[in-house]
Amino acid sequence: MKMTTESLVNTALVLLGYAWLAGGCSSLQAQKGSPPAQPTAGKNAVAAQQAAVAAMQESIARQRASVEKQSGQSADTFFLLPPPAHMEGVEPGAATAECAPLPDGEVRTLAGNAATREGLDAEMLLNVMRQESGFRPCAVSPKGAMGLMQLMPSTADQLGVKDSFDPLENVDAGARFLRQLLTRYNGDVLKAVSAYNAGPARVDAVDGIPQIPETIDYINRIFYPGFEKQ
Repeated sequence: MKMTTESLVNTALVLLGYAWLAGGCSSLQAQKGSPPAQPTAGKNAVAAQQAAVAAMQESIARQRASVEKQSGQSADTFFLLPPPAHMEGVEPGAATAECAPLPDGEVRTLAGNAATREGLDAEMLLNVMRQESGFRPCAVSPKGAMGLMQLMPSTADQLGVKDSFDPLENVDAGARFLRQLLTRYNGDVLKAVSAYNAGPARVDAVDGIPQIPETIDYINRIFYPGFEKQ
């Protein structure tokens, strides 16, 4: 039986069509049977991040346990500041003054009497006075704070101070202000003293000691008054 050229061509085309269909089906079956490629790099990145978070949580837990052990209080309510390293050439107060410091006996009497009236620790009040003004009754800071415990003009007005350079009136007002801050922070002395230095708004913003170098140094010098002599 003879086949024309046209018949041969048609037959070849049909055979090619079957071959193409067969190849496509095989490819689809292979794709269905093969598992999808795994995003190895993504998995590794997620695993590394999870490991870092776990390590950070473990470190925080160790620090919390250490603080609670040293202070005997919960780390949620107490922040223990270690005494900083000795700093050469740092004066006890930032304010400048031309007058001499008051005699030791006089400043102790001022601090003791004011502390008794307001229910404060006399040594803490004395250290605040030392840090604020260096015991100089005429000290004035670059921001305008005045006197032994460095009352700002607005604070002095609120406390009814008539003469911020009068030692008795100034220390009495400063002690009353500290008492107000202790009441505001439910007896938390670190927050109260931080607010005396940095202002209540900054303490409220972080619910604790503001991480301001000046304030941290201030706290350390008041609660570790001998560190600069080491």
